[in-house]
Amino acid sequence: MSEASELPKSKEEEEVTPEPEEQSDDSSEDEAAGDTDMDFLRNLFSSNLGLGSADKVLDELTLNGVAQYMKSGKCKNIICMVGAGISTSAGIPDFRSPGTGLYANLQKYNLPYPEAIFQIDYFKKHPEPFFALAKELYPGQFKPTICHYFMKMLKDKGLLRRCYTQNIDTLERVAGLEGEDLIEAHGTFYTSHCVSFCCRKEYNLDWMKEKIFSDDIPRCDKCSSLVKPDIVFFGENLPVRFFTSMKMDFPRCDLLIIMGTSLQVQPFANLVSRVSKSCPRLLINMEKAGQADPLFGLLGFGGGMDFDSDKAYRDVAQISTCDDGCLALADLLGWKAELEELVKQEHARIDSQDKEAKASEATAKASSASVAPEPKKKE
Repeated sequence: MSEASELPKSKEEEEVTPEPEEQSDDSSEDEAAGDTDMDFLRNLFSSNLGLGSADKVLDELTLNGVAQYMKSGKCKNIICMVGAGISTSAGIPDFRSPGTGLYANLQKYNLPYPEAIFQIDYFKKHPEPFFALAKELYPGQFKPTICHYFMKMLKDKGLLRRCYTQNIDTLERVAGLEGEDLIEAHGTFYTSHCVSFCCRKEYNLDWMKEKIFSDDIPRCDKCSSLVKPDIVFFGENLPVRFFTSMKMDFPRCDLLIIMGTSLQVQPFANLVSRVSKSCPRLLINMEKAGQADPLFGLLGFGGGMDFDSDKAYRDVAQISTCDDGCLALADLLGWKAELEELVKQEHARIDSQDKEAKASEATAKASSASVAPEPKKKE
């Protein structure tokens, strides 16, 4: 995947030189100019090297501290960064968990190495393993989790600026987030395209689903090249919208909630450093992630997560499953009953739709089987 683009300049990096007031002598003018230069240098070093102080927004570095900040009315532009960990309770494996993760259970595909299943060059030569795996994990077989519906509540309450997701399972969309609410950093199954640069014909979710579940290798109707879901493989660039949106979203973020990701894959992992220095950051995960290098942390450099040092002032780690963490936060916000009812209603709606779809499919098959073939006409 592509490297992160150049960091946008923050306000502190922009040199703003105020007009000096009229002074009675040249020495006073020199002092004013010197003060201005020093202020600029302080701001420059503070921004680039992470030196200097930043506003402390949270009263305490706990989940309760985050909840109180959210209830204060000062928090109106929340960004969620999510990974595979938010979907594990739906039955979808994450990638790196020892023993249960996706990469640990790919032996049946006879890959040269686990990550090859998501390598674009390998896919073009050997598409069969990917489509076999896609059949197992295909969207529509799983229901969104408590975590997904917590983000939907943030949207409904006017608090969610955007959700940046690494996931390709489309469960954010199923839960009610729309295209404008989402940056699907690693792409999506929602659409597919022919891999030929000369063609690039687009196909929808239903077309791809029919091909995958009939065990056909999807090929373009127009040029016969492979058709691949619009998920980002290793060796491909991230969507342009990822880069354009992050430059607008992250400077405005007033609370960053990171859930279910190890923060190991770039450039996604680097997003945590793009919020302002005073923006609180909450990690809900089974283990701490995204921490700065200890040496640089001691020197105060960098934008990595800092949960434990004496300099920690804005990062909170809730070590739990994503569902339990969201429930705990919802409880502190007074939203728990509302969240649980939303999950119950939406899961019932999905079950009802699935039941109707299966009944309709069974009726169609029975109707097709009951139609006698027309007798051949004698010549």
